[in-house]
Amino acid sequence: MDFSTPEHAGPPGPSAGSGGRRAAGRGVAGRLPWMLVLPAVAGLVFLVLPLAGLLIRAPWPTLLERLAEPHVLEALRLSLACATVATACCLLLGVPLAWLLARVEFPGRRLVRALVTVPLVLPPVVGGVALLLVLGRRGLVGQWLESSFGVTLPFTTAGVIVAEAFVAMPFLVISVEGALRGADQRFEEAAATLGASRWTVFRRVTLPMVMPGVVAGAVLCWARALGEFGATITFAGNFPGTTRTMPLAVYLALETEPEAAIVLSLVLLAVSVIILASLRDRWVSAA
Repeated sequence: MDFSTPEHAGPPGPSAGSGGRRAAGRGVAGRLPWMLVLPAVAGLVFLVLPLAGLLIRAPWPTLLERLAEPHVLEALRLSLACATVATACCLLLGVPLAWLLARVEFPGRRLVRALVTVPLVLPPVVGGVALLLVLGRRGLVGQWLESSFGVTLPFTTAGVIVAEAFVAMPFLVISVEGALRGADQRFEEAAATLGASRWTVFRRVTLPMVMPGVVAGAVLCWARALGEFGATITFAGNFPGTTRTMPLAVYLALETEPEAAIVLSLVLLAVSVIILASLRDRWVSAA
C-alpha cells in the first residue's frame, strides 16, 4: 500500500502550517496598497512640514542669545513653575478621582466620567470663560472667596495654575483610570483578607501597581499645562512676570518680534518631543 498518496498523508505539522502562514503574511505585506500609502504619506507631510519649517526658519546663530533675554527667561520660569504646581494639584485630586471611577460602582458613573473628560474637547477659551463665571470676583464661588478670605484668583499667578489644572487634569485621570482597570485586583483582595485597611491597600498595593500609569499621566498633564494658552489668557490675563507664560509670550512676540516667537516655539517643541519620546519608550517596554 502506498502511503505517499494525498489520501493517506497525515495532517501537516506545526512547522509546515506556521511556515505557510509566514509565507502568506510576507505575501500580503509585500503588496503595498497604494490607495492607502499615498494618503498616509500626504498626512505625514502635512503634520511634519510645519515643524520642519519652524526648524528651518529658526535663527540658529542668535538662538542662545535670544534664550538668555530677561523676558524669555521670565516666561520660561513662570511656565515651568505654574505647570509643576498645576500637575501637583492634579495628582492630589486626579488620582483619587480616577480610583473612584475605576473601583467604585455608583449611580451616574458614566455621566461623571463624561464630565471629567469634557475639558479635553472643550475650547480652552470657553473653559476660561467658565472659570471666570465661577471663580471671578463676581462668580458663584469667587465672590465668596474674596469676601470671606480675601482671595482673588483671576489675573494672578494662582489663576494661571487653576486654568492649567482645569485643562490638564483629564489627561491624568484617564491615564490612571486605565492603569487601575488593567491592574490585577487579586493582590488588593489578598491584602484586604490579611486585615489591611482600604487606605493601606491603596497606598501599599494599588498605587505601586499603577505607578507607571500615574507617571505617564503626570507627564502628559505637565506637558498640557505647559502649553496651555486659551484658558490662561481668558482667566488670568497676560501680565509680564505674573501671568505671561511661554505660549502667551509666543503670541505676543509674533506680532512684534517674529524671531523671538520662533525661539520660544522651539523651546516648547523640544519639550513636547522629549516628553513624547520618553512616554513612547515606556509604552513599548510595557507592551
